[in-house]
Amino acid sequence: MTATPLTATDFRHALGQFATGVTVVTAARPSGQGPDQTSVQTPAQAYGMTANSFTSVSLDPFLTLVCVDQRSHLLPLLKQGRYFGVNVLKEGQQAVSVYFAQSEQSSEAEAKLGIRYRWTPAGIPLLEDTLAQIVCRVVASYIAGDHTIFLGEVQSADLFPGEPLLFFRSHYRQLAPPR
Repeated sequence: MTATPLTATDFRHALGQFATGVTVVTAARPSGQGPDQTSVQTPAQAYGMTANSFTSVSLDPFLTLVCVDQRSHLLPLLKQGRYFGVNVLKEGQQAVSVYFAQSEQSSEAEAKLGIRYRWTPAGIPLLEDTLAQIVCRVVASYIAGDHTIFLGEVQSADLFPGEPLLFFRSHYRQLAPPR
């Protein structure tokens, strides 16, 4: 048997066989930085990034991890702010996932999509109308290839009713009803 070299496409297809939930990782932008990343006088704004590379790590202490591309606008926010939110999306929120997968974000686009935030007392933005809202404090980060892995210690978690948005073989899916 002759092994052919693994390509990036092969790798993506292989990992696409693993169904995942869909999250949006959120962090606060510093005051004075508007949604389009320009310098304007505004209160703190939120920035989000769609991620399916999110998982639990430990129950003692409660740890999670998220992987962030080195080119992501979220990367410096996690390095500077040291706190982030994880918002587990529910079925029907594909448009929200697609929006946060883009690097350019604006308050106008968020308004059109009906995106609303709840701000924690510590200033962490969380998406309204999701399955779960989890607040994490960065406790470690590791550069791994073209991403940085952030370990987050869970500070709080709020759960809400609904069914999850799933991602499998490069498409959004939903759970089938029980038979």
